[in-house]
Amino acid sequence: MSPLAFVLTLSCYRRWPSRFSTPYSHNLLVLFSSTATTITPPNGNESPSSGPAPPPIRVALTESTGRAVFATRRIGAGDTIHTAKPIVSHPSLSAITTVCYFCLKKINAVTASQSQGVYFCSENCKESSKVFYDVEEKADWLAFDDYCRTQGLKYPLLVKRLACMVISGAAPAGILDILQPANLTQGMILKMEEGFHLLRNALVKANIGDEHMSFLTKQWYTDVLARIRINAFRIELAAGVYEDLLSLASASIKAEAAVGNAIYMLLSFYNHDCDPNTHIVWIENADAKLKALRDIDEGEELQICYIDASMSYDARESLLSQGFGFKCNCLRCMSGD
Repeated sequence: MSPLAFVLTLSCYRRWPSRFSTPYSHNLLVLFSSTATTITPPNGNESPSSGPAPPPIRVALTESTGRAVFATRRIGAGDTIHTAKPIVSHPSLSAITTVCYFCLKKINAVTASQSQGVYFCSENCKESSKVFYDVEEKADWLAFDDYCRTQGLKYPLLVKRLACMVISGAAPAGILDILQPANLTQGMILKMEEGFHLLRNALVKANIGDEHMSFLTKQWYTDVLARIRINAFRIELAAGVYEDLLSLASASIKAEAAVGNAIYMLLSFYNHDCDPNTHIVWIENADAKLKALRDIDEGEELQICYIDASMSYDARESLLSQGFGFKCNCLRCMSGD
């Protein structure tokens, strides 16, 4: 199936949080088999492939959870299942001068390439940023950034960057339509209007023509924010090489390493479990790695934890209900742990 056909097929279905660990079955409609990445051989008797190989996963539809991701072979604990590059990412405003404006890698401002108050870790990142930065640098974002800073908002920054990508022709306006949106109240939508007007006014004052901004309506802005709200990942970096996930997690906590937020297509298809079998890590930049927390059998659903799994049952239940709109019925929650 081509990438376009994959997107068109999946856009007909919603993403529902996981309720049960449903085994993969061949009678399910298989919608996706990921493209190449480097993976660990399934057993110690095989040597690693000299080139990239497809990761051992498939996206399929189930009756209980909608879209879900399943293992197509046994995966060993600690294995890197696949990597993922973000569709769109943006550094936290507090980290603007300490990370690369494109890949979010931590930088040394003395040696980094600077452009109008933002930094790039390499010429390659500076060149790659043109998909949004050629548009972005034409506008004055002071009012928009102040709005985000004073209101404690981070997701409108992702909308701003995506809008610039659409204007430059680097992304279609509906690129996130495939993702499940959050349910927004009328009050929430009204609060978003200020951000929309600040974004559009900044681009209008930058003389971006109407023909390039016809997509930028209040509806588009709120629809994108609704999807970002429950599909964005908080990027936490732990620079260096760690032999195990516990060391990596500890390094992230000690470094207080949150540097920004990002949206990923494939990672947004994973359902939630409070005792997940996989974990997402970021080592140097916004490129994510999905690693197995334990041995995973062929046909088993791969799941991540949307929140801090160390929270109490009541705290997890409240956060999942308020932030994601569902009650978790995983085995851990069913036991009251």
